[in-house]
Amino acid sequence: MTALPRRWLFVLTILVGSFLLFQVQPMVARMVLPKLGGAPAVWNSAMLVYQALLLAGYAYAHWLGRFTLRRQAVIHLALFIVAALWLPIGIAQIAPPAAGQEALWVPLLLLASIGPVFLVVSAQAPLMQRWFAADSRAGDPYYLYAASNLGSFAGLISYPALVEPNLPLATQSWGWTAGYALLVLLVAASAAARWYARGGEPTDAAVAGEDQRPTWRRQLHWLLIAAVPSGLMLSTTTHLTTDIVAMPLLWVLPLGLYLLSFVIAFSTMHRLTEVFAFIAPTVLLTIGALALLSSGGGSLMVALASLAMLFVVATALHGYLYHLRPAPQHLTLFYLVMSAGGVLGGLFAALLAPLLFDWVYEHPLLTLAAAMLLPLPAILPWDKWLKLKPSSARIVVALLVALAVYGSLRMVDGWTGRLDGAVAGWGMAMLVIGILVIGWRWAYVAVLALLMIGVGGWTTVQESFTGDRVRSYFGVYTVTDYPAQGQRRLAHGTTLHGLQRTDPAHRREATTYYGPKSGVGLALDKAEALAGPDAAVGIVGLGAGTLACYRRPGQQWTIFEIDPVMVDIARDPAKFTFLSDCAGDTPIVIGDARLKIAEQSAGQFDILVIDAFSSDAIPLHLLTKEAIGIYARALKPDGILLIHISNRFFALEPVLAEEARARGWAAAIRLDSGPPDSGIDDLTGSNWVALAATPDRLQQLTGALRPRREAPLDGAWVPLKSRAGFQRWTDDYASTLPVLMWGSLIGKRAG
Repeated sequence: MTALPRRWLFVLTILVGSFLLFQVQPMVARMVLPKLGGAPAVWNSAMLVYQALLLAGYAYAHWLGRFTLRRQAVIHLALFIVAALWLPIGIAQIAPPAAGQEALWVPLLLLASIGPVFLVVSAQAPLMQRWFAADSRAGDPYYLYAASNLGSFAGLISYPALVEPNLPLATQSWGWTAGYALLVLLVAASAAARWYARGGEPTDAAVAGEDQRPTWRRQLHWLLIAAVPSGLMLSTTTHLTTDIVAMPLLWVLPLGLYLLSFVIAFSTMHRLTEVFAFIAPTVLLTIGALALLSSGGGSLMVALASLAMLFVVATALHGYLYHLRPAPQHLTLFYLVMSAGGVLGGLFAALLAPLLFDWVYEHPLLTLAAAMLLPLPAILPWDKWLKLKPSSARIVVALLVALAVYGSLRMVDGWTGRLDGAVAGWGMAMLVIGILVIGWRWAYVAVLALLMIGVGGWTTVQESFTGDRVRSYFGVYTVTDYPAQGQRRLAHGTTLHGLQRTDPAHRREATTYYGPKSGVGLALDKAEALAGPDAAVGIVGLGAGTLACYRRPGQQWTIFEIDPVMVDIARDPAKFTFLSDCAGDTPIVIGDARLKIAEQSAGQFDILVIDAFSSDAIPLHLLTKEAIGIYARALKPDGILLIHISNRFFALEPVLAEEARARGWAAAIRLDSGPPDSGIDDLTGSNWVALAATPDRLQQLTGALRPRREAPLDGAWVPLKSRAGFQRWTDDYASTLPVLMWGSLIGKRAG
């Protein structure tokens, strides 16, 4: 037998298990989307279920360690067979929840759908390492954790890039079942390779000597080091998408880098890990200074810098965690505590922070926590060069921190939203001070915090005391007055969600995407002509309530809005008056639009407006065949469906063109480029698609369509552009990659 017995077998088993874990999560998310809607509470519940099952899987692997290896193999393979009863993957059929019980029902649904399968697969990483180490000649098993995270990374990237665009959900489920069967065979082969290890003695005795159990203090250290990168990964995602640059699929990058950091830290590339540990304190100072910067200072370069910081810091911390690893006999305890740390970081960043803060304050807090935990190598040991006594060195450090305090105050006084001039000079000086005091953790953390305050951080903090910013699970909303332009704006990070002119004579005028020449403006203006004085209109997406002033007396309007916080903002006359001026008695239905419209009476609306696609994150489940079918049921036979598809990153015309073709509907798009530049920026270009059951009905709204090449710059109704070979979106198959405008990903950030 070789010095590393069956190493390839254990690596392959771990790779397959981790790959399957990161395939099943997005697959199940797609399956439950039409059933549960896109509410953040659903995804937070799903995240908690996944993390809880992962923690349970690690706890199960740790519990198995008390038995002989043979008994472990029998128990584990038996659990695999029992869990196979939940295959192929699908959504469990359980009774719908009672009112107010949704928070408990969603986790129950997910547990009933994939709980046993997810638990048994999640145990592979620690359990296979334990079995590998059962042979005393196998060596250090911890590098196998690098293989685990490499498999996770492959699963994460391959789902949106390869699996989702090419396979319907039913095929995905059967493919995953085949992968599960392969994993069972690999686990059985791994067990066979160790069946006679040490004659079947308990694994703990086989893999190590009588090393003492790690102390509670050491376990707490593991917990904190694991928690900070996990939370930082989520907070970086939130910070980037809220205040830097909103890009599709951006959530994949932080998670992918987080997984790759484990690959490096737990591999045999120790020199590379040391490099990351050496540069991490300086990187954290340089880029972490931006952690308190709110909207207005974002760019793609800042986004890339934030991702680089996450990767460097996570690799350094995970390398430190690897350095603190226990003897192999305590391997499963180590991974159990690590998993608990990951859950702790995720709970803080994903669930507690939106409840506690009105902005993404978890990001600077976790950045400071990383500074408190990072190994701090003396980059410039100037105290040794100057032969200073420790007491004298501390005095010098205190003076440097005092200078940093003064520098931070000067930066606050000079801050104009840009890091230039004197502000940049003081920032560079403080960066140098931070590098000089790296050997003194208290001083290093203090200088980092002062840099955050200086680089726009004080402005961010001040806004928390104005009452103009509020946070929900859907994001951070800020209401800002611009007296020079006579405007009040509602922004979600870098995305404009509403604008009202503050001049009383013009405050009822529609702005942004909803001007009188936009597709929706023309349709609502003609509502009486199209459907009579008592026209029934449904609006999906409230925003600041801009569309409300198109309502006419006698019309019956219903507004659907997913976020209660948005309703509070739109209804507050101190913020926006569209609703109070024009439609104060309009009922607002709170919840996921698809689910709530399905609850409405059939044939209810003359006009239904779907305005959920102007932000850069697409509620994909609102554009499938089944979703359009729900809208069609809610419309009267001669009803008109209007869908807003203005978007910086996705070209959604082919989706609706194929849907119209499949249904035999007439369709057109209103291309409104907005007014020419006149110094008034309350109107923006927009793309609105109109669909009706017959060409005659559509023509009543649009008139004669213009050829696209002849469409005037001030807007026109033109035929919808189709794409050859485009596959119709359904709940079983839909992918955003075919409609992603790749050139826009590197373009200038839109404001």
